[in-house]
Amino acid sequence: MTFMDAFAFKWVILPILIFLIRICDMSLGTMRIIFLYRGEKVISALLGFFEVLIWLLAIRQVFGNLSNIACFFAYAGGFSMGTFVGILIEQKLAIGVQVLKVITSKDADALCSYLTESGYGFTCVDGYGARGKVNLVYSIVKRGEMKKLINIIKKFNPKAFYTIEDIKSISSGIGVIDKKKLLKFFARKKMK
Repeated sequence: MTFMDAFAFKWVILPILIFLIRICDMSLGTMRIIFLYRGEKVISALLGFFEVLIWLLAIRQVFGNLSNIACFFAYAGGFSMGTFVGILIEQKLAIGVQVLKVITSKDADALCSYLTESGYGFTCVDGYGARGKVNLVYSIVKRGEMKKLINIIKKFNPKAFYTIEDIKSISSGIGVIDKKKLLKFFARKKMK
């Protein structure tokens, strides 16, 4: 009896390997779809190549062991866990930009001043909602900066309503800017 025919390999090691392989290919697949949504064609194509290559390794093992139900469960479990892991990886990378839309019935002047001092670009608009006058504050930032920006919003108005949306592309804007550049800009404005 060879190692490959042994009970421990067929019913424990092989399913674990299939599970791990599926985590790898599904993580790549999840990230590929996210990059595709963001318009990153080259990265998506590369991820797709490795996703399918790894998937072929997994499916070959499953079809080579059709009488082993543990391989089926490992394959399905790896699919599920790989999707989860792919999303976690993409969140850690925090690639791209998002728009934060804030609607507050509280005066937004202090918030806007603080955003300016912190180097965030924004647009503030007066509006009218179901309960009266409101301020709408829009800011586009890198995904890695979003938590920091939300903390600023909550500091000024914990009850503010806000939404966050991914942006596929932008033409221009301020975003998070260098404070020195911001001070130079205002200094030039005052000189004129």
